[in-house]
Amino acid sequence: MKGTANEAATTTAGAPGAHASAAGDEELPRPRSFQEVPGWFYNTDVVLFDWFLRRQQRLEQRGDLLEMGAYLGKSAIMLRAYLREGETFTVCDLFGSEAPTERNEREMRGSYATLTRRGFEANYLSFHDELPRVLHAPTSVVPAEVTPASCRFVHVDASHLYEHVHPDISAARGALMPEGLVVLDDYRSSHTPGVACATWQAVLEGELRPVCVSSQKFYGTWGDPRAVQEELHAHLRERGDCWLQWQDVAGHRLLLIGARKAAAPRLPVSRHAKSRAGARDRWRDGAEAGGASGSRAGARTRRIAREVLPPVIARHLARALRARGR
Repeated sequence: MKGTANEAATTTAGAPGAHASAAGDEELPRPRSFQEVPGWFYNTDVVLFDWFLRRQQRLEQRGDLLEMGAYLGKSAIMLRAYLREGETFTVCDLFGSEAPTERNEREMRGSYATLTRRGFEANYLSFHDELPRVLHAPTSVVPAEVTPASCRFVHVDASHLYEHVHPDISAARGALMPEGLVVLDDYRSSHTPGVACATWQAVLEGELRPVCVSSQKFYGTWGDPRAVQEELHAHLRERGDCWLQWQDVAGHRLLLIGARKAAAPRLPVSRHAKSRAGARDRWRDGAEAGGASGSRAGARTRRIAREVLPPVIARHLARALRARGR
C-alpha cells in the first residue's frame, strides 16, 4: 500500500479482523518476553516512560497516547499498558510501505528493510488482546487524524530527516494537551543530525522546554517543566540506582539521566511466555500498586545495606534485590 499525505489506512483497535493479519502464520514473531521484541528501547527510557506515565495516572491526567514511528512495536507494547478506559492509543507508521519522498525511501530501505506491519501486529498481539488505532501512512497525516490537544503523551520516533522531524515535532505540539509530554528519539546520535537540529530548534525557537534527556531520548513539554523536573529528580535520587546531573543549556535547565543498571519496572507479559498462569493479573496488580514504590523500597534497602554491612555481603544483597526487581 502506498501511503501519501492525503491517504491513510486506518485500523481501529478491536475492529473485526484486527487479529487476522497476525494470526495463523508460524513464521511471524512470537516473543516470549518483552526483551525478545526487537528494538532500540533501553533501560533508562523504560524507567522514564514508566515514571512519567505513572505520574500522569497518579495525578489523574486523562488523555490519549500517540506514537509516531513504531518499528516492530517494543515501545508501543509498553505504552499500551498505561492506557485507561475511554482513552485512545494511536500508532502512525509507514510499516515498510513506499515512502513519500525519494530520500525517505532510501532511509527506509537502508534502516528498516525488515520492517512490516504484520511483524508489528504479531509482536503487539503477543502482549495485548487488541491492536491500537493504526495509521498506515506517513506522519504528515497526524494533524488531520489526531484530535488537537487530545494527547497526554506523544513519542516521536519516525524519520530521521530534518524536513520530516521538524513537522513531526509541530504535529506533536498540536496533538498534546498543555501539560502533555513529548519524547523525541535519537536527538543526539551521530547518524541522525536532522533530529538534533529539529529538536534544539524547537527549544530555541518553538517554546519547547526540556524536562530531561537520556542517552537516546529527549523529554520535553510546552507547559511549565519545573514541577515535573523537581519531582522526577527527587524520585530518582531516592531510588539510588540512577546517575543524575543538572545542566543549563541556552537558559533552559534540564536533567541528564542514566539508568542503564537501574531496576526495571514491571513490564507487560507475553502470552507466549513459558509460564502464563496469572501473568496478566500480575502485570495489572503491579501497575495499580505502583512498581516504582517497590523500586524505592529496594533502593533504600540497598543504601542501608551499604552503610551497615560489610562490603562483600552488601554487594551480594544488592545483586539479589535487583534480580528480584526491587
